[in-house]
Amino acid sequence: MSRQHIGVLFGGVLLLVVAMGISRFAFTPILPFMRIDEGLSFEAGGYLASSNYIGYFVGALGAGFIYRNKKNVLLLNVLLNVASIILMGLTNTFWLWIILRFIAGATGGYIFVLTSSIVMDYLASHYLTRFSGFLFTGIGLGIAISGLLVPFIEVSYQWEGTWLGLGLLSALFFVTTVLLWRKVTIKDAEKVPKSKDTKFLQGLMPWLILAYGLEGLGYIITGTFLVDIIYNIESLREYAGYSWVVTGLAAAIASPLWSKMISKFATVKVLIIAYILQVIGIILPVLFQTAWSVLLSAFLFGFTFVGIVSLSTGYARELFPKQSGAVVSALTTVYAIGQIIGPILASGFESYFNSFKAPLTLACVVVTLALSVLLFGKWFSERKQGAPVPDVSNNPSSLS
Repeated sequence: MSRQHIGVLFGGVLLLVVAMGISRFAFTPILPFMRIDEGLSFEAGGYLASSNYIGYFVGALGAGFIYRNKKNVLLLNVLLNVASIILMGLTNTFWLWIILRFIAGATGGYIFVLTSSIVMDYLASHYLTRFSGFLFTGIGLGIAISGLLVPFIEVSYQWEGTWLGLGLLSALFFVTTVLLWRKVTIKDAEKVPKSKDTKFLQGLMPWLILAYGLEGLGYIITGTFLVDIIYNIESLREYAGYSWVVTGLAAAIASPLWSKMISKFATVKVLIIAYILQVIGIILPVLFQTAWSVLLSAFLFGFTFVGIVSLSTGYARELFPKQSGAVVSALTTVYAIGQIIGPILASGFESYFNSFKAPLTLACVVVTLALSVLLFGKWFSERKQGAPVPDVSNNPSSLS
């Protein structure tokens, strides 16, 4: 790859670090400190998380209508996103937090979709599609960075200073990307008429969509409250920050490893394995309150949530290449709805049962239900069609 190609790819990675790893998921390790210092309830934390996911849903959908000036629209959203991170450290008002988390989510949705589109189109135009999977390591790297820096900054500057520090780091990444992309010209995309054909809503696909929606609801409970839960177990408090670092590192290496697995085994079977591993990871802290259990839980969470997203979207796009927009839209929609509902349900369960085990148990039940739906859908589809569910050559390089 030439220096310019590497710059485009690295710039995209940095933008995903900002939008996903910092703006979206740094909230997880910061939340325990906000709750203690500001008297924030578990339920209030759930509302803040859901506000962010509602924003992400709106932004991801809105980005699908951007056909011109993609680069300028993207960079404007990054600027607003960075501003929302910095402003979180400059206010102590709950309703302003709600608004800022919504803005962070909405701009994050635009950033994710537009960055993916720009970088992957660029790589494809230079016959470098094989490197597209590296773009999504930005998510895991961002989670790892936030896990490492949050406890380090918070010791000296409290949670407010942590948001400000992460905001300044995000601004640095933004400026770096602007410089790396300064000579890159992005062509306007052509608007493709939407198809009214719904043939993809048959066979395994409806079951895959339903399972994916339940996964969105179940995984986000763990993704929002994992560090907070570990922090509130006094004997494990010192491992809270490390757990998020482990999650990020696992997420960073996940996509290439899952891709390697589907080169040897059927995609649906690999997807089932990912669901099983995630269920095990979620239930571990409920059954065992030890250092190894929470760190293994964090690793399995990071490793499987990226795997399930990439496997599901990649498999759906390969099954229906002419309707990829429709199938990915359907998957993204149900996943986003699940992410919105999950934190609210989790906070309600924690408040009612007054136990951290309640939201994790709920997440475990929901993801188990998702696994059951996928298994039933596979069995039902094969029985109805009289043949095994088709497997396809799948290169999962898209995340929702």
